[in-house]
Amino acid sequence: MTTMTIEPAQRAKDGSPDKLKTAIGSAVGTTIENYDFLAYGTAAALYFNTVFFHAEDPVVGILLGFATFGIGFAMRPLGGVIGGYLGDRIGRKPVLVGALLLMGISTVLIGILPTYEQVGLLAPILLVLIRVIQGIAFGAEWGGAILMTFEHAPWKKRGKYTAIPQAGVPLGLLLANLVFLWSTNLDSELAWRLPFLLSSVLIVAGLIIRAKVSESPEFVETKTAGLTVKNPLKEVFKNDWRTILRVIALRLAESGGFYVIVTYMLSYLTTGDEPITDRATALTGLVTAAALGLFTTILFGALTDRVGRKPVYLVGTIALMAFAFPMFLMVNTGVPYLIVFVYIIAMSIIHDALAGTQGAWFSELFSTNVRSSGASIGYQFSAAISGFIPLIATAVAIPLGWGGVAWVYLACGLLGFIGTLLTRETWGKKERAEVDAIIARSS
Repeated sequence: MTTMTIEPAQRAKDGSPDKLKTAIGSAVGTTIENYDFLAYGTAAALYFNTVFFHAEDPVVGILLGFATFGIGFAMRPLGGVIGGYLGDRIGRKPVLVGALLLMGISTVLIGILPTYEQVGLLAPILLVLIRVIQGIAFGAEWGGAILMTFEHAPWKKRGKYTAIPQAGVPLGLLLANLVFLWSTNLDSELAWRLPFLLSSVLIVAGLIIRAKVSESPEFVETKTAGLTVKNPLKEVFKNDWRTILRVIALRLAESGGFYVIVTYMLSYLTTGDEPITDRATALTGLVTAAALGLFTTILFGALTDRVGRKPVYLVGTIALMAFAFPMFLMVNTGVPYLIVFVYIIAMSIIHDALAGTQGAWFSELFSTNVRSSGASIGYQFSAAISGFIPLIATAVAIPLGWGGVAWVYLACGLLGFIGTLLTRETWGKKERAEVDAIIARSS
């Protein structure tokens, strides 16, 4: 395993020589994760009701598809526990490489699964099994990716650097949407199989980059000083359980709102006896917002380096709550440019303000020797809840219509708003001044 020792003052000022390579390598993993997320969510909304579940009622089929979507997310806490523990005990890099390999293989396997028509009930059983494996791998991946980037980055630019892996969210969505825009024209099973099979290209690229990245200098320093703890899970639950709960609340605003706009909204706009719009218009909205997100996520991360993590997150959660009902009123018009506009506001501005802040803020809330466990557990326990948001939204919409889904979206924002108020600022004027002093002493 490649390691390097870097003096604290140098890390504060310049970061490690591998800082950019680490950020890009980490972004590949989050890209694959979100590529798969949209590929699966889109396939569940458009194809899986008949391909795997053979449901006569389209709504029932969609519910079953979203249920298997949620199962993968339910397993993420287990992945977060395993990946967090190993990241604090043996290092960030092994988790980073192993998780990518596991989640890549499972994603490709979905593309070659037999259908219900071919093998009957075995088809949904295999699908659920793969979603369980994916969930564990995805749960382990985020913590390794973000922490490696955070701990390699210059201290005054950690918001910007950790936003690069978070930009894998819109990049994964962009790539998956482009594939689906093209594959929807195919009159065969390839329409849903190809998006999963093509993820193999990202997997190979990610493994090549990650294999060449050095271990986190902060982890090396902690291990050399003998400061690693025997049981980081026990320590973090004992001392930081309140912080974990805050991270869960903060994350629910971002992920819950995200799944409403990306997964449920696609089904809402394009299914039913009289669809509001066609698939091409809805997917175009996603593509446009995702393309912008490659830049806005990093811009919001950089903004937190200047004004702090908490103000950016607070504004994001307020905007999420305020947009809950207007976004449905706009898409209900069926006007294409308004539908695209909704996606841009909900994703490129509201979502990306939250996602671009999380990497640095969540990492700074925990000490180095339990950081992997604390950040991963909080992040992934939230995912276990928010992964069922499309299912909840679909179920709520049956008796209450779109207004019920708007309340679900607003509730996610409210949880995040409360969590923001209760969470300490980690990069305020005091912290920035301390880092400036360290850099000044080394000059």
